[in-house]
Amino acid sequence: MNKDPYQAFNFVVEIDGVLVAGFSECTGLQAETEFVDYREGGVNGYVHRFAGPTKYPPLILKRGLTDTVELWLWHQEVVQERIARRNGTIYLLDSAGVEVMKWDVKEALPVKWTGPELRAQSASVAVESLELSHRGLSLTVMAASTPSARGASANGPGRRAI
Repeated sequence: MNKDPYQAFNFVVEIDGVLVAGFSECTGLQAETEFVDYREGGVNGYVHRFAGPTKYPPLILKRGLTDTVELWLWHQEVVQERIARRNGTIYLLDSAGVEVMKWDVKEALPVKWTGPELRAQSASVAVESLELSHRGLSLTVMAASTPSARGASANGPGRRAI
């Protein structure tokens, strides 16, 4: 049976167990392992390649600006040198709103907050952006094809929405 690909617009973000609602964009779900080439003396047929460190680019979250200021306050803690790294999770949902994949983000720290571009001639939504530096990603694919076997929905027990 062929499965349709998941739609990229159906996701939610959770930071330290709190569901942070309304993100319109999430970029930076990426991991890149560097390789080190080593030429062995007397071996001219090939070059040894050894795995080096893995790099994780910043995670960038964008959402419409509301009166919810938790992300701003988290960034301000960093500005005031009260560093508070937090774990987070990005959940990809299927068309029924059931979690199908999740990326756990380890020890994230806000390094940049960007406010909206305000223009009197524009009718666009005011957008804020938060850039997070982090110490790694892990991916979990939820098992089974039935909603009850995939786990709770994004608003399931134990989560608060903000």
